[in-house]
Amino acid sequence: MADETLPFWKSKKLDEMSLQEWDSLCDGCAKCCLHKLEDQDSGDLAYTDVACHLLDIGACLCRNYAERTFVVPDCIELMPTNLSVLRWLPPTCAYRLINEGKELYWWHYLVSGSREDVHKEGISVRGRAVTESRAGNLEDHIVPWPEDDYE
Repeated sequence: MADETLPFWKSKKLDEMSLQEWDSLCDGCAKCCLHKLEDQDSGDLAYTDVACHLLDIGACLCRNYAERTFVVPDCIELMPTNLSVLRWLPPTCAYRLINEGKELYWWHYLVSGSREDVHKEGISVRGRAVTESRAGNLEDHIVPWPEDDYE
């Protein structure tokens, strides 16, 4: 049973959250909307600064969130059952943090009250990503920052 004196993300398990609560965990960084490359031999992941064509880079929002998995076949829907195997989620991702029993960062809007803090703190892809149509070769766009640990 949820402790109603605590915020929902501290009192409920991920699979107990309503759809609205679940969706509100997204901090708006949009790093999950960047293309990733996986080495077929080693399994190593490389992140790029190339955004999915559905991402509004300035707003860090999907232009077609409701149908994203149909429009983009390799778009992966985050669910409580798959979080543990999605090793490409950035270490700052609220879904990952809560799944690992960790606290949300101060800049997460559920903590700070401002959806702009994720951008002001430099966590989001705003101003750092490029569109697919301008990118060209994904290998030319490999970046280290999606997996950088936030201090």
